[in-house]
Amino acid sequence: MTQPGEFYQRDRSIQPPAFTPGYKTSVARSPRYSMISLQNSVSEITGPRFGHSDIDAGDNDLLTNYAKAGESPIGERIILHGRVLDENARPVPKTLVEIWQANAGGRYRHKKDTYLAPIDPNFGGCGRTLTDENGYFYFRTVKPGAYPWRNMVNNWRPAHIHVSVFGTGFAQRLITQCYFEGDPLIPICPIVQTIPDQGAIEQLTAKLDLNATIPLDSIAYKFDIVLRGRRSTLFENRLEGN
Repeated sequence: MTQPGEFYQRDRSIQPPAFTPGYKTSVARSPRYSMISLQNSVSEITGPRFGHSDIDAGDNDLLTNYAKAGESPIGERIILHGRVLDENARPVPKTLVEIWQANAGGRYRHKKDTYLAPIDPNFGGCGRTLTDENGYFYFRTVKPGAYPWRNMVNNWRPAHIHVSVFGTGFAQRLITQCYFEGDPLIPICPIVQTIPDQGAIEQLTAKLDLNATIPLDSIAYKFDIVLRGRRSTLFENRLEGN
């Protein structure tokens, strides 16, 4: 049996800086002191484990998991699918993947979302699934709409879906956003543009996948998630933290 190699060191050149004045809330939320790396305890890097009993069969279908019988959400029907892979392109099976998003009008089902777009009574906006033995995941949903946000006078968020991936414990959770190929708001979004590397932005962009599209039903987008690994930082030539 092949033994896995050591995890790769984090490439900080593609990570957005914490302090980015163009993204106004980063000014108050960014740290004022240098980062330190803390070793996780056993309780943080193990359990809880998620199994098939935590997932219902329809949890990954946002077209039906909140809709009334015989009805469906309003909007462009899409499939979001891909694989969860490790840093050596090996599949990560039985991993919990969760998504949440705005509806087709750009509004979240949340009491603090006061955008004037209407709530869709047949769309809850969240779903979950476990990857299969090949690291594959699959969601049916509607394409979320763009929405304004109070950054500058006329800033709009591109259409996006929030994605969460759990490891073997709560301390091993990745949360990111998935954008859509060809969206003209991506190059002018202050949040996206905090990322200094164009290749990293491309990795956050789901690509049109006509091979997986269902004719007369749903357009498909492919979004692979690559996990870098648990050991993140080298400090004085010693592996530290996660």
